[in-house]
Amino acid sequence: MSTDDSLSSQEALAALPLRENLRGLSPYGAPQLDVAVALNTNENTHPVPPEVVEAITASVAEAAVTLNRYPDREFTELRKRLAEYLGHGLSADNLWAANGSNEILQQLLQAFGGPGRSVLSFPPTYSMYPLLAAGTDTAYVAGERGEDFSLTAASAAAQVSEHRPHVVLLCSPNNPTGTALGLDVVEAVYEAAEAFDGMVVVDEAYAEFALAGTRSALTLLPGRPRLVVTRTMSKAFALAGARLGYLAAAPEVTDALRLVRLPYHLSAVSQATANAALQHYDVLLENVEDIKAQRDRIVTGLRELGLSPAISDSNFVFFGGLDDSHAVWRGLLEHGVLVRDVGIPGHLRVTAGTEAETTAFLTALREVLHRS
Repeated sequence: MSTDDSLSSQEALAALPLRENLRGLSPYGAPQLDVAVALNTNENTHPVPPEVVEAITASVAEAAVTLNRYPDREFTELRKRLAEYLGHGLSADNLWAANGSNEILQQLLQAFGGPGRSVLSFPPTYSMYPLLAAGTDTAYVAGERGEDFSLTAASAAAQVSEHRPHVVLLCSPNNPTGTALGLDVVEAVYEAAEAFDGMVVVDEAYAEFALAGTRSALTLLPGRPRLVVTRTMSKAFALAGARLGYLAAAPEVTDALRLVRLPYHLSAVSQATANAALQHYDVLLENVEDIKAQRDRIVTGLRELGLSPAISDSNFVFFGGLDDSHAVWRGLLEHGVLVRDVGIPGHLRVTAGTEAETTAFLTALREVLHRS
């Protein structure tokens, strides 16, 4: 698209009767470039194992026979399988699913946010949060972190008490920093939000990659009816293209989401894909340990280069110590390696890929830094 075309498009958009809170916003999107090594969107770069591809193919083929009919609106089998996978004494009544965890978060804001209500999160964090807030006309409140991007229980609870948001979004492990929150933070935030019946959502999209000893907020669900834990099959399950996210919460939370979901929102194909994958989750998760090993290798390699990687409980590494992070980003791209410039001066984020991809990244980074 030329500059003139872009300006014309922007002018045409401005002429529409768009909601005021959407004017001037940019859509979410990471660069989709044709490169040899794409490590910018935290995908699982390992392909889906052949036996899982076969199982999904057979399951979708079976579902195709009845595509003239609407799918199971309650996706009953899927909720049962998700509950079995998560454990923690959860049942199908505690589970809900949608087209990616982004739709899960959108439905939560449709149900508990909206006009006259607010949502609080703590930047730097997942950049979709303010966009989801804008899309649901929920006021977005940006909390504060420490200079090292950490978030303590006392600070988080104090900010919740100060702003009294209707929904709190806690990203753990946090994106883009990669570090998980201590459960003391979740407990403190929940206790503070209880004073005004606020909902607390813990986004655990990367939970399967956590370091040993890191505990999930799933353990806090009993006795906390306004706590929600969201997950995804995009990362550890290597199913980013399937678009399947889910949550665990009290049954009344899933009842609330039934009020805002679109009719038959999970297609028969999506349900068939997820159900087949969950029957082979042990095979799909075999690559998780390899990814964690490459993540730790990246951390070690970055330190050897004199950089400052954050502790990572995820499948990516956030690192600082760069004089000109965007110049390094461009240099890596010239070497065919695409990482994420998250807009924080001096920092970049890289996905932990395969052993070969990790080698390509570390080799390219070493050359870029040496050249500069």
